[in-house]
Amino acid sequence: MTAYVIAEAQLTGDPAELGEYSAKLVSTIEPHGGKYVVRGAPVEVLDGESAGFIGVLEFPSVDAVRAWYASDAYQDILPIRLRNTKGKVLILDGV
Repeated sequence: MTAYVIAEAQLTGDPAELGEYSAKLVSTIEPHGGKYVVRGAPVEVLDGESAGFIGVLEFPSVDAVRAWYASDAYQDILPIRLRNTKGKVLILDGV
């Protein structure tokens, strides 16, 4: 079943360093069958508050998401995101 990763993040650090993370991110998701559905589009908030950046990735399965997240390629760049943003990353099953 298709699975989605939803990331919501607020920039708290160096935008140039975060740009390095963004530039490398796509090459980490493609080997696991992932692709971007939404990437940093302007957000219209209808209720509540937004942290600023929203990203949605689509993968063929939850197992593919977990394999991507645990991969050496992603783990190599993850510290860049953690140093420069605060937010959350969620996995959801598709319907």
